Amino acid sequence: MVGKQGRVTGKIGPGLVGEVMVAVRGGVEAFYAHATVPDEEIPTGSIVIVVDYFPPRTVYVARALV
Repeated sequence: MVGKQGRVTGKIGPGLVGEVMVAVRGGVEAFYAHATVPDEEIPTGSIVIVVDYFPPRTVYVARALV
């Protein structure tokens, strides 16, 4: 999971648990998402990179440099 690219489908921000869609196992799955940088807001539609993964469905993400 770490290093995979995803798209934000639910806003990520302070006090919020966001959602990202990540391509895994031949499909696309939803994961609960938190920002790696405290107090960062990542809006819906942004491209992110998975920095850390906590099974079964939680990821920490950073904005992708696109």
